[in-house]
Amino acid sequence: MNKLLALKKTLKKMGPSLIAFSGGVDSSFLCAVAKEVLGDNVIAVTAVSETYPKSELKDAKKLAKLLKIRHKIIKTKEFDDKKFISNPPQRCYFCKKELFEQLKAVAKEQGVKTVLDASNYDDLKDFRPGSRAKKELGVRSPLQESKMTKADIRKFSRQLNLTTWNKPACACLASRIPYGEKLSKEKLRRIEEAEKILKRIIWANGRLPIRVRAHNNIARIEIDPSQIQRIFKGDIMSKIARKLKDLGFAYVTLDLQGFRSGSMNEGIKKWKKK
Repeated sequence: MNKLLALKKTLKKMGPSLIAFSGGVDSSFLCAVAKEVLGDNVIAVTAVSETYPKSELKDAKKLAKLLKIRHKIIKTKEFDDKKFISNPPQRCYFCKKELFEQLKAVAKEQGVKTVLDASNYDDLKDFRPGSRAKKELGVRSPLQESKMTKADIRKFSRQLNLTTWNKPACACLASRIPYGEKLSKEKLRRIEEAEKILKRIIWANGRLPIRVRAHNNIARIEIDPSQIQRIFKGDIMSKIARKLKDLGFAYVTLDLQGFRSGSMNEGIKKWKKK
């Protein structure tokens, strides 16, 4: 069966639903298909906190209007949880638990029984501690259930004329910090500012990913391999180093392997799917 058809059938069976909506590739696609299938019986909810880049909220608001979907914004409080702040390998579990508990509360308030997230089929291959919170709280992932990979989602998004079809992935800012290093709002703010600076200086293609991984006072830059040579042109390298040092980094480095989604997980030798 066609995966898009399978997704539509799954959503129809689920009925009125609330969707965790970040404005990224996966959740935008899920919202678009859910709107087509369920009409006004779908609510998109965007969480705001220090862990999310501010630009993502702007994108989510814009996309919700384009999709003509009901849109609510909530404030999550990950930094109220000491376990989250300690930044263990299971950090995403505490973050997702906070998010899903709030989404369940909003769903109850709105008279909606089903809460959905936009995890895709590829996510099953990665280290995803947050999936445990999803199971505990009964949140469903129709993209996974329909075996939608990231490539599938981009392909169908393009067919649906969604502007997000080639948008870069955007994980939470906490994913830029090594496990075990204590999280703080100031560290996340510095990372967000550093990535904004890099985008202004070297982004020839706004659809390519950029990450600043912060190892204490070291900034490790990950960019698409096709863009690495750009850093060595003119005074770009010295400009990046100067501006990131102005933010408080003592050392500024370039990762020669380029961008890898979830590269902080490379330091985990053994992990179990939750």
